[in-house]
Amino acid sequence: MRRIWFVLFAMLMGSFATAKEDPSYPISAIPDDMKTGMYAVIRDQELKFEINSEKNATTYFRIVITILNANAENYAKKILVYDKFDVVKSFRGTSYDIAGKVVRKLKASEIYDQSVFDGFTMYSDNRLKKADLSQGNYPYTVEFEYEIEHKALFFIPDFDLYEDDEISIQKTKYSIVFPPSLKPRYKLFKIQEPKVTSISNKQSLEWAFENIKPEKFEKLSPDFDRIIPNIAVAPTAFEFDKYAGNMDTWENFAKWILLLNKDRNVLREQAKKQVHELTKDAKSTEEKVRILYEYLQSKTRYVGIQLGIGGFQPFEASVVHQTGYGDCKALSNYMVTLLKEAGIKANYILIRAGANAPAMDVSFPSSQFNHAIVAVPNKADTIWLECTSQTNPFGYVGDFTGDRYALMITENGGKIVKTPAYAANQNTQSRTGDVFVEITGDAKAKVKTTYRGLQYENNNLDAVLNDQYDDQKKWIQQNFKIPAFDISSFNMINKKDIIPSAIVNADLVIRRFATVSGKRIFLTPNLLNKSTYIPEKLETRKTNVVVRKPFVDLDTIRYHLPEGIYPEFLPEPAKVKSRFGEYEASFTLDQGNLIYIRKLKMIKGEFPPESYKELSEFYKNINKADNTKIVFLSKT
Repeated sequence: MRRIWFVLFAMLMGSFATAKEDPSYPISAIPDDMKTGMYAVIRDQELKFEINSEKNATTYFRIVITILNANAENYAKKILVYDKFDVVKSFRGTSYDIAGKVVRKLKASEIYDQSVFDGFTMYSDNRLKKADLSQGNYPYTVEFEYEIEHKALFFIPDFDLYEDDEISIQKTKYSIVFPPSLKPRYKLFKIQEPKVTSISNKQSLEWAFENIKPEKFEKLSPDFDRIIPNIAVAPTAFEFDKYAGNMDTWENFAKWILLLNKDRNVLREQAKKQVHELTKDAKSTEEKVRILYEYLQSKTRYVGIQLGIGGFQPFEASVVHQTGYGDCKALSNYMVTLLKEAGIKANYILIRAGANAPAMDVSFPSSQFNHAIVAVPNKADTIWLECTSQTNPFGYVGDFTGDRYALMITENGGKIVKTPAYAANQNTQSRTGDVFVEITGDAKAKVKTTYRGLQYENNNLDAVLNDQYDDQKKWIQQNFKIPAFDISSFNMINKKDIIPSAIVNADLVIRRFATVSGKRIFLTPNLLNKSTYIPEKLETRKTNVVVRKPFVDLDTIRYHLPEGIYPEFLPEPAKVKSRFGEYEASFTLDQGNLIYIRKLKMIKGEFPPESYKELSEFYKNINKADNTKIVFLSKT
């Protein structure tokens, strides 16, 4: 009898152990309001970062997420990127069915390990581990858990309360554990101060949240870090590959960069002679800079080098000169070195690049950069150089690095600087055209369009200018918004000034341009620039409205009409004005020709939420004016 009770007791304890080891996550346990309008629900999530020393830390992460439909399938997969400084100590995964019972546990053989290759990087010691727990039937639940050891204290993960507006969160927790001497710095946005506790000889900061339904993301909004509750975190003292530093101020952070770059700005004698030979006849500083920049472009090409600390440290200028390649850091350092040899002071700049990159938080010193460029002080002006492009116009930074704050590295440390912003009257699209309308409704057109400033980059035009004939023709076919046309001939002219411009000339044959009905011909004068965008309808707008790109579009189209054709009436000029910009369109007759003139100016700025309705009306009125039709009658 005692033996029977012992077996029953062992079985019971075994079931408890199994229950503890394999928790159940039934879908039915999720409240309906947490599923409504969502494509996934985070059941439980924990991110813990533990600082052990100035050169060692550990990340622990666990997430249990229920995938409600195919829109969230990507969350059933997990990728971990690692290298010799970030070592994956453990990586586990479990999938659950609709009832919350274990379906599968991730096997070591199911975790794929491969080199990271992005198509631009020549050398890299980055690798990734990849796992996939997706199922064919929805809903289901997956759990991922991993631990990574960091052999450098340089990054501390930030925390966003949510990253997707269609994933709700039942429980999430973020904590940082640290020795008191290595207390991290943090900055809170829409989040309260943490719970502070002591653990042995360490302290802990902890933030915990429950039952979070995200606010819907609104288009034309400020950066996410100004909308989503978040925590920015950074170390103070740190060490990375035996390079010790401090990032409590931008000056100190820059001093660490100076340490990395030390003695990497040396050229061999042959290279020095080349610099002096190239610049001996230059009449000004700007001319010298242009000569050396174009020399850099002709001699080098961009290749990513990501070995060890190579993601932050450039290799020597002499190596770039010898091999002819380098990444953004190496090429920028090389450019600064060439200029130094020519007697010109230049500065290495760290920046967050990208057309829609979030703004640098200048109030929180930390590693916020993904790119390097060069600035050359030139009396009251500064020349900015993008060193990774073989085709970039001299002095032009454009959408990629323009109009943002950056960190300039100086002899004594660093300071915050602002890259050039391009005003509306610099970002112009100016078009003239002659359209010869036939009595059948077909037409032939000669169109000249000049794209200037940021509009030089429209739909990748700046790159296409350096492409072959077929690619350029394809660009015209895709970007001239005419329903049916053929290109008789075209050419593209690239003017690589500090404010660059591209001229696109095209001769077109347009089929069924005008609609013919009896004695009437119906024609829409806006040939190539009809506005179709209308902001989505919102009952209540919560965030500010942001217009990021100022510009001016100007179209002047002359329509040559068949003999004996005259307008039944001419529309009144259209004028639309708002805080966002101005629009005008006019229609006039000149010796039997119709002249259509259109001008749209958009103003950059951040506007209050209540202005959103005005923006919508502004675009509706523009769209209506752009689609104005004119009816012509035949005298015969």
